[in-house]
Amino acid sequence: MRLLKSFGRFWYEFIIGDDWKIAAAVIVALGLTFLLMRTTSLSDHVLAALGGVSVALAFAVSLAIDVRSGDQS
Repeated sequence: MRLLKSFGRFWYEFIIGDDWKIAAAVIVALGLTFLLMRTTSLSDHVLAALGGVSVALAFAVSLAIDVRSGDQS
C-alpha cells in the first residue's frame, strides 16, 4: 500500500507540481485540441500547430495571472 501511495504522490507532483492552474490550463488546451481533431476535418499539421499554440498560450496566460496576482500582495 505504501508503494501505491508513493507512486500516486510522484505522479501528482510530476503533473501538478507547484501550480495546479498551469496543469489545468494545459489539460483544457489538450482537450480542446482533441475535440477539434474529432469534429473537424483539419489536417494533422494544422491540428498539431493549433495544439502547440493553445498549450503555449494556456501556459502563458496562467503564468501571467500568477505574476499579476503576486504584484498585488
